[in-house]
Amino acid sequence: MMERRRIKEENAIVLDFLPNGYPFDTRPIHKKTSIVQAIGKKTFVLLELVPKRGIHLQPHNEVYIGDGKREEIHHIVGKLSLDKLTHTGRTELNFIISKLVDENESRFIEFFNSAQPLTTRMHQLELLPGLGKKHMWEIINRRDEKPFESFGDLKSRVKLLPNPKKSIEKRIFSEIEGNEKYKLFVE
Repeated sequence: MMERRRIKEENAIVLDFLPNGYPFDTRPIHKKTSIVQAIGKKTFVLLELVPKRGIHLQPHNEVYIGDGKREEIHHIVGKLSLDKLTHTGRTELNFIISKLVDENESRFIEFFNSAQPLTTRMHQLELLPGLGKKHMWEIINRRDEKPFESFGDLKSRVKLLPNPKKSIEKRIFSEIEGNEKYKLFVE
């Protein structure tokens, strides 16, 4: 299996903003802090953040969470499990994953161009929903002729391939849910 180095997330996209903290938090209102539920732009990790006082955020806002000076975020509480996401956060998750896949198409096309076998019997490409051995071999043969340049190029050169963008999105969501042994895109 490929060695993965930890990527430090620099930016996150807001899924939900809770100005009065979680509703199930029983502490008095003056002790509660605002909560931001967000997803990392590169690693798709779900995060719980605390904004600075007086900052109000909306879903789809991008916030800086790196080591430098942060304008909106006071600190990172930690990773967030999918079951702790609010209804709004869950609703926004699919839209934001789709938007991030669109914005980073070249990263995912590079995955199709460079995916390797995991074991003697399984290939990384087979981990994508809707891709089996026949599609895997077709993708490998076509990429050896000429690397893929876009999702459209991939779809036009590989016969009967399910929508590659949707396959990537489904895989990312499944990894976030924690259903996958092998992680391709989520830290």
